[in-house]
Amino acid sequence: MTNLVTGATGTVGRQVVAELLRRGHSVRALTRDPGKADFPAGVEVVRGDLTDPGTLTAALQGVTGLHLITFGGPYFAPLETGPRVLELAREAGVRRITVLHGGGPSLLEDAVRAGEIPWTVLMPVEFMGNALAWADGVRTADEVREPFTDRLSAMVHEADIGAVAAVALTEDGHGGQEYVITGPDVLTLRDKTETLAAARGRAIRLVELTEEEAVGQWRASGLTDDVIGFLLEAYGNTPPVGRTVVPTVEKVTGRPARTFTEWAAEHADAFRA
Repeated sequence: MTNLVTGATGTVGRQVVAELLRRGHSVRALTRDPGKADFPAGVEVVRGDLTDPGTLTAALQGVTGLHLITFGGPYFAPLETGPRVLELAREAGVRRITVLHGGGPSLLEDAVRAGEIPWTVLMPVEFMGNALAWADGVRTADEVREPFTDRLSAMVHEADIGAVAAVALTEDGHGGQEYVITGPDVLTLRDKTETLAAARGRAIRLVELTEEEAVGQWRASGLTDDVIGFLLEAYGNTPPVGRTVVPTVEKVTGRPARTFTEWAAEHADAFRA
């Protein structure tokens, strides 16, 4: 009984692979470049591309659980191949599907929801790993420069997203479910910087930017106007779902969600000079 993980080299995909492997399940990881995948022993790495469904036929053979993402190609372009991907999955005998929600409607998620195969949609809030965007500034200047410093987030550890996915792919009872996935705490930016400072053993200054300063900083880092607009809305007017703790992780996996303190301890070296 093999589980195929698409987007396997991504932030969430690697965690899905790791959790399936930890639970003793057979894992097949799909990637465009197997030579650069760098997965642990026991993971079968195969070449494939969701934007080219013809490359999936062999990868789907013998697969019972399928983890999907909704984007492909450069700059997270929405997949246009969802219906064909689902057709191939049905023909291959896939029995369960998880799909990582991409923040909005997509042809692939629509096809998953309309299909015959039991599905679970994973809807995580802000990733704890987003804090890695501050690493350079913390290492070089001991500071985090962000707008909307009072904003709240129920940010989630990526490993918990992987854990929920692994259960939904391998156990009954999760079909037709939309799982909002959060961490166990609602945090401000000050909470986050203080937690990172404690983990690395050195203080961090929190510098609040105006919206104009933030836009300039993001644009200089290469973000597109679409992404900048999304960030301004998400950070300046965080919806309730992004700042409300829900018990999904514990309900599905049987253990509490990981804290940002745990995440910070795991990644402390990234914030040390």
